[in-house]
Amino acid sequence: MYIYGKNVIAESLKNHQVIHKAYIYKKFQDKNMISELQKRNIPIKFVEKTELDKLAKGNHQGIILNVPDYEYASLEELLVKENPLLIILDHLEDPHNLGAIIRTCEAAGVDGMIIPKNRCVDVNSTVMRTSVGASEYVKIAQVTNLVETMKELKKQGFWIVGTDMDGTDYEEIDYRGKTAIVIGNEGHGMARLVKENCDYIASIPMNGKINSLNASVAAGIMIYEAISKRK
Repeated sequence: MYIYGKNVIAESLKNHQVIHKAYIYKKFQDKNMISELQKRNIPIKFVEKTELDKLAKGNHQGIILNVPDYEYASLEELLVKENPLLIILDHLEDPHNLGAIIRTCEAAGVDGMIIPKNRCVDVNSTVMRTSVGASEYVKIAQVTNLVETMKELKKQGFWIVGTDMDGTDYEEIDYRGKTAIVIGNEGHGMARLVKENCDYIASIPMNGKINSLNASVAAGIMIYEAISKRK
């Protein structure tokens, strides 16, 4: 996998992530970053900007690293704390949304995230860049079946809180116990079976003419409401 952008790469160096190779623009100005790569004996290839443009679709800022693919956590790793707060993403498709939610989870201290293996964006280079390196600090489990995973969480004592327009005011829900919050797909919301297996459906009141929020914005509101209630 290729990762790019100075902030993401700075976090990778800070965490001593395995790096296979670095591709750097010939006129790259950050000598400290180059020096750090050299200290770690990372192979460096100095190239023209056009070659970097072929490797990365986004703004690479003159440096790209070839690193191992993201390593997902197991579901069990998300349950080690006594009273976890988890986020479940029901088939999100936009890597920018996933990256933004990861960043919010890291900032808020969420204990882990769960995403499905199929029909969902995975943790790729765009997600890494959008999360600004936060994916290095958030445990993310990738599961085969969301509904079965939700049922397993219930056996472990979790309350599952889904999000939808037609539900209970999100401020009236108790998030103090083991809680997993479900954020639905950007266009279709939660799948029917996912919704049916939620214990509560939380709604964020909408007072404007637009009747829905961006998935990452909705996730941020829900996460900080839960964090506030759990203090």
